[in-house]
Amino acid sequence: MDRLPKLISELLSLKVDLIVATSSATARACKSATTTVPVVMLASANALGEGLVASLARPGGNITGMTLLAGPEIAGKQLELLHTIAPTAARIAFLTNPRNGSHAAFAAELATAGRTIGVQLQSVGAASPDQLDEAFSAIAGQRASALLVLSDAMFLGERRSIIRRSQAASIPTMYSQREFVDDGGLVSYGPSLIDMSRRGARQVDKILRGAKPGDIPVEQPTKFDFVVNIKTAKALGLTIPQSLLLGADDVIR
Repeated sequence: MDRLPKLISELLSLKVDLIVATSSATARACKSATTTVPVVMLASANALGEGLVASLARPGGNITGMTLLAGPEIAGKQLELLHTIAPTAARIAFLTNPRNGSHAAFAAELATAGRTIGVQLQSVGAASPDQLDEAFSAIAGQRASALLVLSDAMFLGERRSIIRRSQAASIPTMYSQREFVDDGGLVSYGPSLIDMSRRGARQVDKILRGAKPGDIPVEQPTKFDFVVNIKTAKALGLTIPQSLLLGADDVIR
């Protein structure tokens, strides 16, 4: 993440016609570096809340694209699903990135949902890959019996490492993208990154055909994936309720 400003500068020196930003951090680096080269965000966390655009309907400036969050209330839904899968979990940890500007809203939503469900919540932070060991040590030290991993570009990039640590701790874990479950994670609920990328590509096409990014509305997720990995559930000794399996978009066996 620290290299992003330099990388964006190198791209601009190549006189590119457009930059595709794959995370909020990348979009912020682009916003700081240029006000003229069009930028299409594929998965910004909270484009309006982070000040990347003036509004979703008319973003203005040179940035448009997709914003990942339908709203922080999605965290409450994730917590509810995780508690249904692991109903005996009285203490649930959630993994945050202190450098992710959207996670404060998620934490507030989780606090409300936790009181409603009747579980204790533990916030554990990791701002870089080399802090993941410490984070999982804290989870074990507080004896959390389930884990929720918030949506974050660094976490997605480190998903195999996070999955490995979660499985080593035998802790049921809810993720925000199905890519985690495809790689062996237990369960995920969140916006489809594939669908968002396809929609972002259409915006790229519009701009390259002459449209101004400031006139193209920022789009929110319309497709959400709920994915369960039965093989991982069995390894953890869990039985996924049939009602959840029937409602899943995909069940990996």
